[in-house]
Amino acid sequence: MSQVGELADAMLLYAVALNKSLASGIAKPRGTDLARFAQGTFEGFTGTVIINQNLSRDPVFYVWGLNSSDQDLLLMKITGSLSIEGVVINEVQPASVIWANHGGSPPLNRPPCGFDGKACPPSFVEQYLAVTLASVAVALVLMALVAAAIVYILRTKRKEEERLNLLWQIPFISLQRPNQKSGAISSRSLQSTMSTSTKLTIDSKRDTSSHSFFMMGNESIVARKHKVRTLMNKNDCAALRKMRSTDHDNLCRFIGLCMDAPELLSLWRYCVRGSLKDVIEKGSLQMDWFFKYSLIRDISEGIYFLHHTQFGAHGWISSSTCLVDERWQVKITYYGLNTIKALEVKEPKRLLWTAPEHIRDPLMPPTKEGDIYSFAIVCSEIVTKRSSWDLENQDYDLDEIIYKIKRGGRAPIRPSLDTDDEHNASLSLLIRDCWCEEPEQRPSCDQVRTLVKGFNHNKYDLSNIPSMGRDFRIFTSCYAQVRKFDGSRLQCPGTVCIKFGRRGPSEDEGVDRREEEKRHLAVQNATEVSYFSSFILIFFRQVAEKLKLGQCVEPETFDCVTLFFSDVVSFTTLASRCTPLQVVNLLNDLYTVFDAIIDEHDVYKVETIGDGYLCVSGLPHRNGNEHAKEIAEMSFSLLRAIRVFRIPHLPDEKINIRVGLHTGPVVTGVVGMTMPRYCLFGDTVNTASRMESNGKPGRVHISSDTQKFLTEKIGGYKTELRGEVIVKVIILHSHFDILKFNSSSYLPFLSKIIIPTRS
Repeated sequence: MSQVGELADAMLLYAVALNKSLASGIAKPRGTDLARFAQGTFEGFTGTVIINQNLSRDPVFYVWGLNSSDQDLLLMKITGSLSIEGVVINEVQPASVIWANHGGSPPLNRPPCGFDGKACPPSFVEQYLAVTLASVAVALVLMALVAAAIVYILRTKRKEEERLNLLWQIPFISLQRPNQKSGAISSRSLQSTMSTSTKLTIDSKRDTSSHSFFMMGNESIVARKHKVRTLMNKNDCAALRKMRSTDHDNLCRFIGLCMDAPELLSLWRYCVRGSLKDVIEKGSLQMDWFFKYSLIRDISEGIYFLHHTQFGAHGWISSSTCLVDERWQVKITYYGLNTIKALEVKEPKRLLWTAPEHIRDPLMPPTKEGDIYSFAIVCSEIVTKRSSWDLENQDYDLDEIIYKIKRGGRAPIRPSLDTDDEHNASLSLLIRDCWCEEPEQRPSCDQVRTLVKGFNHNKYDLSNIPSMGRDFRIFTSCYAQVRKFDGSRLQCPGTVCIKFGRRGPSEDEGVDRREEEKRHLAVQNATEVSYFSSFILIFFRQVAEKLKLGQCVEPETFDCVTLFFSDVVSFTTLASRCTPLQVVNLLNDLYTVFDAIIDEHDVYKVETIGDGYLCVSGLPHRNGNEHAKEIAEMSFSLLRAIRVFRIPHLPDEKINIRVGLHTGPVVTGVVGMTMPRYCLFGDTVNTASRMESNGKPGRVHISSDTQKFLTEKIGGYKTELRGEVIVKVIILHSHFDILKFNSSSYLPFLSKIIIPTRS
């Protein structure tokens, strides 16, 4: 039964062939005719029947599949030929449907690498094996070097942070009480009268409940006591390092924290005149408008700096945190330390300077608006020359005032600005704006700074005073006020009797009165000497005397002086191995040694610029021909001292200097207003500088003019010719090495000068 379809197709094929033969006119076809007519295609019972030339049936295959709905789907029809034509494949569906499980494309007829896998080309690694291995090795080495560099940088950074952390961590054992010091003074700064006065001032200080006074080396320190202790995290340490390196004219320098003391101590540089609160409460200083303006401007500059740095708001500004140094410059202290401040609770009296919003919410962090309010309260103290809120003359006690401040209202309570002194009315308006009840209505620190700068502070005739900048004007103002104040006291000796409870001087009190007058006179003289000594630190005595008398310092010509130039050899390379603070300490230690040597000779130190050092002999007072000898002897002393000088943080590194000398005429004068300087002018300065720059390390190089003074006019010195130096293409110098008499040490020096004819 399975072959019934094929039998039927065979009979059908015979019928098709017979019909074709009859149609062709062959009534009785033979077998060959039937075979010829049997070729072709027809639809049989088993499907399409194809008879080829060989009279064989070509097979036909149908490929079926299932669609996404599991229904039958004809995919392709395959017709196989038993002749040379081969197989014909008719795809009923597209390739994407047929080969959906093969990525939508049919498989390759031949694998890429052949059926045996040997037809593939060799890979890059196989073709360049040596290069590949070398590249991998280099890459691994580079990765290792990068990793090592990263580890080294991180380790170095961590060590540097640890080293910088040690700078602000001050051991308690390094702090000494002022009266425990053996009177040791530094080699330069404490030699002056002002420094000695500072030393005596801190010796007289007594500890309070909130502050202690110490000496750390030769530096005077005031320690603020904190009732709390806390652990410093990484951010706190970074902030303390920043505080330690901060240097601003109106910020008190932060020394560090003493964490091993019985109480946590924050250490600050000592200001000899105490706080602004102390100055106001003493009432012993007559403040004119210019003086008040200078104090207010200093405070505004300090707040402006804080608000534009990472320190941000201060939060504790008051007249107690505004210190006054020996130059009557205000320096804000107790900035930063936000972690410690957050744990501390302000005493009730401190709230007199605190903004109302912070009194209402003690947990509120410090804000810049709150600092502006505190600034206004401090300004009111300066204007009225009375302590904050003048509690002694108030109808309310401390608690009532704080309650009224906290309550606020449309007309909040504020300190009085009434004063008999003359002042700028714009300042009163600014103060009222700054202590406005609403924080958003207060001016910013930028606006305050601009307005303070714009105040007309020239309310007095200063035309007879040389324009020497802020420091001199402050000095002149204080100097005049002290003289005026002391003079007024001496004119009223009866006040001395009132002090002792008497109505006036009697015959038995004549001796006491005269003794008191002598003491007043001694205080006046000591104060004048203290101010004048500090002024001499800026200008030498001859110039200071003229400025004190109100005289103008005219330019002066000196026919013959000797100049000294020096600089540190390879200072740039040395500085690259140091932190900025270490560079400053290095130069300070080095120039302290130089300054001590200068004091032993008739030499005036003009200035230092970086590692450059300029000195001169023969001015301001003329010393004949000795100026060349003084400079030469000083040069030898410096070179001897530099051989034993050591850098604290680089003990194995040695310092060397180049020295250049030249003798000739100069013109001198005081120039500048903001930062006045006593300057030298002339080709002599340029020549001395060129002598130094063309010299050799460890030798003293001099020009021919200096050589003539040392060998002919003074004698006792030997020189050695070293060659010629062109100075600005005008002067040709033959330079020498200088040999000190009776000395085996070899040092450098310059000689002959040839001046070409100028057209």
